[in-house]
Amino acid sequence: MVDAALIRISNFIRKTPLQHSQILSTLSGAEVYLKLENYQVTGSFKARGATNKLMLLSEQQPQRIITASSGNHGSAVAYASAKLNLDVLIFLPETVSTAKLKKIKAYGAEVKISGHDSGDAEVAAKEFAEANNYPYLSPYNDEDVIIGQGTAAAEVCQEIDQLDAVFIAVGGGGLISGIGGYLKQKIPSIQVVACSPENSAAMHHALGVGQIEPIEHSETLSDGTAGALEEGSITFDYCQSIIDRSLLVSEEQIAEAMKDFIGNHQMLIEGSAAVAIAGFMKDLENWKNKKVLIVICGANVSNEILLRVLK
Repeated sequence: MVDAALIRISNFIRKTPLQHSQILSTLSGAEVYLKLENYQVTGSFKARGATNKLMLLSEQQPQRIITASSGNHGSAVAYASAKLNLDVLIFLPETVSTAKLKKIKAYGAEVKISGHDSGDAEVAAKEFAEANNYPYLSPYNDEDVIIGQGTAAAEVCQEIDQLDAVFIAVGGGGLISGIGGYLKQKIPSIQVVACSPENSAAMHHALGVGQIEPIEHSETLSDGTAGALEEGSITFDYCQSIIDRSLLVSEEQIAEAMKDFIGNHQMLIEGSAAVAIAGFMKDLENWKNKKVLIVICGANVSNEILLRVLK
């Protein structure tokens, strides 16, 4: 299914680089590879899942499609809907970054601000979709979206056939479900390591207690992973089955990882990508002489956050 999805969406997304990081390899004693989804169209891996889902939905000729997003999914849906000539309405939380909001509007999509975080926006969007009989496109709680995200792993496996671990930032769990699930099939021994910000760690908490339940959230540099986890999300079962370890990182660790990576690798990343890097840096001692993949999930960061991190 993932390989078929990669063929389906290939004309609309980029095959992003798989790059060896000499700096992170030297620091850790591991062989560290980076899947650079910060170079993806719209600046995020989300273009993969959104494009896959919208291409399948377009066959049904929907009048309008509703979605909700912390920003990156919204940009991806706006991009793909413009390419496919589909009408969408995107619900966004008040916490969406300035950069992500401007990008969504630039693609011509209609937006509606609703709720404090992504969880609130999702609830409002689903209620609106149900009331008007429109299809709702979840940022993560959707099989076709998850399959689309997994296409990044399919590209990795075209270039490398053995990995000991993969570090992935986790919000709703769509990315880790897609990439982790595919890599587990191809490389059964691989360790899938989930990385979450301490300030907003819904999936980490759910895995710890064995069920999805409400938790407190605080502001985080990783706005792309922030917010509540939808009750009954299919990603919870995926994550239970494929995640081997789940790590928490502080805001200080996220900021340090972001600053160091931008300076050392001369490329822009957002807070969500820094979460995976910070998770790896926190866990360095376990991967000497091992082959590790870090998914650099996006580059959509506001000027305000970037200046705060780099100063």
